Amino acid sequence: MQQLQAEIIGVGTELLLGQIANTNAQWISEALANQGISVYHHQVVGDNHDRIYRSFELAKSRSDIVLVTGGLGPTDDDLTREVLSDFTKRALYQDKSALAQLEAFFKRRNRTMSENNRKQANVIEDATMIPNDAGTAPGMIVIDDDTTFVIMPGVPTEMKKMMNDAVLPYLKETFQLQDVIVSKMVRFIGIGESQLEMEVKDLIEQQSNPTIAPLASDGEVALRITARAETTKEANRLIEASEATLLARVGQYAYGFNSESIADVVVKQLANKGLTLAAAESLTGGRFSDAIVSVPGASRVFKGSIVSYSNEAKMKLLGVSEVTLQSFGAVSKETVIEMAKQAKDKLNTDVAVSFTGVAGPEPLEGHEAGTVFLCLYHDEEHYRAEKFSFVNHRELTRTRAVKKALEWLYYYLQSNHG
Repeated sequence: MQQLQAEIIGVGTELLLGQIANTNAQWISEALANQGISVYHHQVVGDNHDRIYRSFELAKSRSDIVLVTGGLGPTDDDLTREVLSDFTKRALYQDKSALAQLEAFFKRRNRTMSENNRKQANVIEDATMIPNDAGTAPGMIVIDDDTTFVIMPGVPTEMKKMMNDAVLPYLKETFQLQDVIVSKMVRFIGIGESQLEMEVKDLIEQQSNPTIAPLASDGEVALRITARAETTKEANRLIEASEATLLARVGQYAYGFNSESIADVVVKQLANKGLTLAAAESLTGGRFSDAIVSVPGASRVFKGSIVSYSNEAKMKLLGVSEVTLQSFGAVSKETVIEMAKQAKDKLNTDVAVSFTGVAGPEPLEGHEAGTVFLCLYHDEEHYRAEKFSFVNHRELTRTRAVKKALEWLYYYLQSNHG
């Protein structure tokens, strides 16, 4: 069975400037994996003839299939078809059927087609043309020696329709594809990336099919299990066996799978136990509430949050004692406990979480930026309050504080409270 290597090239200076995200590459990678084609490289290149040409040279030197998105528009800086024509030493000609399709596109929309749009009907000699039923510029499949180039528009809706209707069927037939590649994410919280990797290092090193790869994000980590097989059923069987081995080793830290978030799981736990939740937020400024209410069904369990950024708000809205604030400061364990207790009482919930601290960049009340106090409050006998020192980065501090509260809630609810 031929193991095909694919490469994706995104053309467009706007991608390099960060003006738009290169979501096409992600989507194409997943679509190819479902057909058993491994994507080994992504490139992004600006609207420059020589740099696009060199990207094609590099891709041809290492890949069997090169999929290119972008640069097929009507303007002078849309260069993909012209560069591929030069690269393959094949002439461009104006295709009558492509021009007719262009003219029909504008006519259906009662628009006048400008002269420069005619450029989009230019097709490379000996190319297989891919009709564009969702836009103007057709795509093309060009075989150059042992490399298959596929060029498509950068507009995601146009690219996806071409991929589904023409490109994937073409690749499947041409290369007689049989394998599929299936991945599953196992998500963990309460364990760092380095510790998790050490716990399963031998499994990562021994695996060839499936493979196991760690992926970190702020406050949590995941292991991606990827299997190749002739059928999805067989790939899933391989993944299940590998997953069982992993969970036997580190399952106490696993909270979910694939796109499931820790907030999703916490909302589900609260609902299953019939518990309600409130929050009091200072430095997080509503970010915890946003994480919770982003989950469908959160209204069943979440009563609300009191965002009390100033001391005045802490006293007037929450009812935190002025004595507490003067004696211990807004950034203190005593204050964060009182915030949580007041939120629970005022919103009449079973449990509450609270946040105070120093997001930064400047210190406050003698505490360095990145200092966070967190409290999880159930009742006077069941509460937890701790101080954390996160990195001196305003947004990361707020994000990690929210993730830590969700971690606490997850394990507290997991231990059969309620």
